[in-house]
Amino acid sequence: MPPPRSGHPESRTDDHVAQAGRFERPASSRSGAAAAEAAILAAAPELIALSHSIHAEPELAFEETRSVAKTIAPLAERGFAIETGIAELPTAFRATYGSGDLTVGICAEYDALPEIGHACGHNIIAASAVGAGIGLAEVADALGITVVVLGTPAEESGGGKVLMLERGVFDDVAMAMMVHPGPLDIVDARSLALADLAVVFHGHEAHASAAPELGRNAGDAVTVAQVALGLLRQHLRPGQQLHGIVSDGGVAPNIVPGRAELLYYLRAVDSASLDDLMRRASACFEAGALATGCTHEIRTVAPTYTELTPDPGLLFAYREQIVDLGRVPIAPELEAQRPLGSTDMGNVTNVVPGIHPVIGIDAGGAVTHQPGFAAASVNASADRAVTDGAIALARTAIAVARDQVHRDRLLQRLVQRQEEIR
Repeated sequence: MPPPRSGHPESRTDDHVAQAGRFERPASSRSGAAAAEAAILAAAPELIALSHSIHAEPELAFEETRSVAKTIAPLAERGFAIETGIAELPTAFRATYGSGDLTVGICAEYDALPEIGHACGHNIIAASAVGAGIGLAEVADALGITVVVLGTPAEESGGGKVLMLERGVFDDVAMAMMVHPGPLDIVDARSLALADLAVVFHGHEAHASAAPELGRNAGDAVTVAQVALGLLRQHLRPGQQLHGIVSDGGVAPNIVPGRAELLYYLRAVDSASLDDLMRRASACFEAGALATGCTHEIRTVAPTYTELTPDPGLLFAYREQIVDLGRVPIAPELEAQRPLGSTDMGNVTNVVPGIHPVIGIDAGGAVTHQPGFAAASVNASADRAVTDGAIALARTAIAVARDQVHRDRLLQRLVQRQEEIR
């Protein structure tokens, strides 16, 4: 069980919540939540086994074939209609149950990181998404909802959700939800917009001793660019970040490098700030080429991620549920101080009302993208996060579906979106 979390379970006020007040909890809603929770708890051993199995065989972006098969199996067994290879992505899937007018999308992630495996805990995300789907399927007819579990590949690098969004997978989804593990419970989790870049410098090879004057050193272009980027850091706007690696610096010490490559992430609090950072970083890359007589090209490796813009009404409902489960999320006034890196769920929440809260696990002081967090992603607190996350998501969907003000709001926004698509 995770240790007590810092902060208080207050919820922020917004127009939607002020309009509806606290979510009503009629007897039918309570019974629906109880039925969903019972279904999740009955499936808990299977969900935890799924989490551990995905963790034991980590797969990188767009290669998650085993993880997909494991994730869809319990859904298929419970009558979900399964579509694989959707959006022209072999490791994306859609699992559907019910036929109500309010479509609830639950996003599952299952890709891992190079060398350190599931150090972001995507095994927990996949298992909790399956659990939420199972719970909501139990009450789908009574709620008048369609439950859709969406398998979304390549969150770490590749932007699976962005591609799925662009290719129409979310067109009928009225609300999209998921939970992501971390060291703390954070309801209104923040993320940064991100650009994923490869910068290639082209020079001329030459013998580094016999004829260096005939060479144009692409490795030196990388050095100059990185020095310029390092000096730029002191003048960045709040929330702007840049970090990268040299992925290609040459082939041998006695050959002037004719090609060198940088892989860089640029991040910022929002898309406008990211555009500004892109302009300034591009000047640094250009400086490296200009100073060394090389040429360069900048290539986008993956779709650009936008910042999270979660739906206030869904946040309010989720906060109530997670607190009711005995968790203490950090105080709302502290949430903005803890950006979580970047996620392609940001692109989804900029189009579809959605949430991407963080559910806490006891990682012994480790944070995401550390080996210690990978190890913690299958401990007892991680197993609890699987079931708590599934229950909280299911309860949130039930609360919203039962609240006529929020249900109408989401359906109206869906109609407007579909009209814009047409």
